[in-house]
Amino acid sequence: MKHTSRFLFVAALVGMSTLGCTAENHASTATRKDDASFDLSATRKIINEKNARFTNAHVIGDSVGMMDIFTDDARVLAPNADPVTGREAIEVMTSEYLKFGITEFREETTAFYGNEDLLIDQGNYVMVYGPEKTTEHGKYLNVWRQVNGEWKIYSNMWNTNAAVASVK
Repeated sequence: MKHTSRFLFVAALVGMSTLGCTAENHASTATRKDDASFDLSATRKIINEKNARFTNAHVIGDSVGMMDIFTDDARVLAPNADPVTGREAIEVMTSEYLKFGITEFREETTAFYGNEDLLIDQGNYVMVYGPEKTTEHGKYLNVWRQVNGEWKIYSNMWNTNAAVASVK
C-alpha cells in the first residue's frame, strides 16, 4: 500500500508540473501574440478622443453624438437608479440628464487596461450643471467593446463623491 501511495503522489506531481509548464507556455505565447497585434497606447488615444467628444456632447446638448458612443445593447448603471439597457432606453435617460443644463463636463482617466476584445477606462469626472452651477465630483468606469471595428461603450457606471446624508 505504501508503494502505491508513493507512486500516485509522484504521478500527481509529474502531472501537475507538466500541466503547469504547458499552461505557462500557452500564457506566454498568448501574451506575445496579443502584444504584437494590439497596441494599448494607440487605443487609449482613440478612447481619449471619444471621451472628449462624449463629454462635449453633454455640454452642447448633442444627444445624437452621445448615443453614437454606445453599443446597441449597452448598459448604463447610473447612481440611485435601476440599470438601463439598450440605446433607446439610454437616450430617454440621457435626455432627462440634459434637462439639468450641463455647462461643464470633464473626465480624467486614472486606469486604462484591456485587450483587443474589451477595454476598461476608469477615472474621475467633474460636472457643472443647473442654474445654481452645482459642481459634482465623482468617478466612472466604462467597459469598451469593438463593434464593426469601432470602439463603443458597452457598460457605463458612475457615481458622485458627495458624502452620504447622515440619518438623524
